[in-house]
Amino acid sequence: MIAATGKGRCLARIGWFVYVCVEMKTKVVKLDSENVDSAKIKEAAEVIDAGGLVAFPTETVYGIACRVTADSLARLDGIKNRDASKAYTLHISRPDETGRYVPTIGLRACKLIEKAWPGPLTIVFELSANDIEKQQRMLGQEVFEGLYRGGSVGVRCPDNPVACALLAQTRRAVVAPSANPGGASPAVDAQEALDMLEGKIDLVLDGGLCKYGKSSTVVKIGKQRIEILRGGVYSSSEIEEYSQVKFLFVCTGNTCRSPMAEGILRKYLAEKLHCAVDQLGAMGYKVASAGLLNLEGASASSESVAACSARGVDISSHRSQPLSVELIEESDRIFAMERIHQARVVALSPGAAGKCVLLADDEIGDPIGQRKAVYDRCADLIEKAVKNRIGELAL
Repeated sequence: MIAATGKGRCLARIGWFVYVCVEMKTKVVKLDSENVDSAKIKEAAEVIDAGGLVAFPTETVYGIACRVTADSLARLDGIKNRDASKAYTLHISRPDETGRYVPTIGLRACKLIEKAWPGPLTIVFELSANDIEKQQRMLGQEVFEGLYRGGSVGVRCPDNPVACALLAQTRRAVVAPSANPGGASPAVDAQEALDMLEGKIDLVLDGGLCKYGKSSTVVKIGKQRIEILRGGVYSSSEIEEYSQVKFLFVCTGNTCRSPMAEGILRKYLAEKLHCAVDQLGAMGYKVASAGLLNLEGASASSESVAACSARGVDISSHRSQPLSVELIEESDRIFAMERIHQARVVALSPGAAGKCVLLADDEIGDPIGQRKAVYDRCADLIEKAVKNRIGELAL
């Protein structure tokens, strides 16, 4: 049996005899971050997969890569002087790996991942009871217990070529707290990491000085809001901006169908989020509408206002605006009333093809200039379609 006994030393017990092993030497591997040597990365990944600890650079500070197994985590706890009940943050090489560990990702989390990853942001995801149960079955007890605490898991996707290459090569889930003993400041270059961890870890990947030299911002995403748990590279205003989800409805003049859809979505979105309609912005959601015609500042038609009022929706303050490339590109979900509206959106911004769809299964015709019953029927179709769309959304 071999056991660690402090900086760089171990005890080997064979029968009744105990021998003091020679001091462990931490290996340093120099890397060019502009041209990463895959053979050196493979060597470091094999050390991690075998249970070793490897310090490596990220864009924020150096981290200690550790496989998610009980023995390796216990060794890491000893270095960090950390309570074993506290979970470390999972590190992934690409944003699209998130789904393996977080089965249901809400709209705001998706937006934040799209805007901020890879980058200096750690996201703590709250999981539902069903998702927790699913992860426990899929990952196995040891990995599950190493990553999930209190129904949540922390995930980070660093923006550093050495870090990304290393995490892509490892065969096991990897956590990576900052490279420093408990109580010390995180290392921002390889020498600082070595000075603090010589003999305690197996290898240091020297990828030079970290870009930011300070910790990642840590946020927790729940059903109601995004909470900043630790300040870092990203400011709170940047987090709010990156995570805002924007819906856009498009029709012809922006005085009948799209204003009704905008108002009705606000109502049902607020109900799903358990907040007031005027709190949607603070909750991270923006709903807008626009028309193909160059019509700006016109009120919603009186018939549309009345049809919405009968459904508990107030659109009396609506003012029309023309569709623009800017509106299209800043929106995350775009719903068109007719195919001609959908085609116009894509013509203005070809990249929007994947996010612009018809609101309903079929086109919703324009009621303008027709009797009240036609407006009511149009509002019914819009309300039904909006409810269906709301049901599709993970918030």
